[in-house]
Amino acid sequence: MIVVLLNVYLALLFVLVKLRIVPFNLFWKISPALVFVLLLVGLFIPMSWGAPQGTALVVRNSVAIVPDVAGEVVDVPVTPNRPLKAGDVLFRIDPVPFQAQVDAIQAQLKLQEMRLAEVTQLQTHGTGRTFDVEERQASVDQLRAQLVGAKWNLEKTTVRAPADGYVTNLALRKGARVTNLPLAPVMAFIDTSQTIVGVEINQIDARNIAPGQRVEATFKLTPGRVQTGTVQTVLQAISTGQVQTSGLAVAPRAVQAAPFTVRIKLDDEAFASTLPAGSAGDAAIFTEHVKPAHLIRRVLLRQIAITNYINPF
Repeated sequence: MIVVLLNVYLALLFVLVKLRIVPFNLFWKISPALVFVLLLVGLFIPMSWGAPQGTALVVRNSVAIVPDVAGEVVDVPVTPNRPLKAGDVLFRIDPVPFQAQVDAIQAQLKLQEMRLAEVTQLQTHGTGRTFDVEERQASVDQLRAQLVGAKWNLEKTTVRAPADGYVTNLALRKGARVTNLPLAPVMAFIDTSQTIVGVEINQIDARNIAPGQRVEATFKLTPGRVQTGTVQTVLQAISTGQVQTSGLAVAPRAVQAAPFTVRIKLDDEAFASTLPAGSAGDAAIFTEHVKPAHLIRRVLLRQIAITNYINPF
């Protein structure tokens, strides 16, 4: 953009000299250099403070699907990369042993409830002990609690989608045996119920950013298009500033001013939901400072949107 403005000035200066409106003296000869410095110092450097720009990335939460019960898989009705709704079936585990456990506990519970009724009747007529009633009541309560757990296990033999999304890289097949170990997930579920868009902003340009400010973004996936949005938050931590529990002394390392991440929300939620995880682009944030530079930033962003037709990087 600075080159375009400088070329416009040079063309205008050439016309004025040809028309003999301005003399072609030393001042006008060095004026392009002066204009370049003024544009650079007075407009383009402050533009990064008032309308910072950075790379944008779409990320989605990935849920490692680990079943709550172990067993043999009898059905995998899900199709990879096909949209699912929350509650749709991902796969089913053989329910026979869990159903048998429910039936056994229900039979025991029925028997204990009959005995409780008998001892309660005896105690009411003065021929039974209160201890016997309390003992039977405890047995009934225990079996009811076990029945709740057994029914829960039976219900968990059908594993369902935790949210709207899709399953990717599906390798699970009927006949496989799965476990409920946290370190042994059986599939990866991509949550599409919420689209997260992050923008990396250099630290020297991030000081004026605040929630609610307007944003414009363009993505490689949709060249030529510019989307609007707002700033949600500026993430208050990056990995270089994170300290983990360790038994070692501080290990000195080179400190770099890594970019901060700003989370934004696009106004067009329908468009945002269609963006695959990993979609990259550029975004500009318009603060309350250096407002004359906002127009130039918008022009620059639209230039990027157009060049996205041919620029793969």
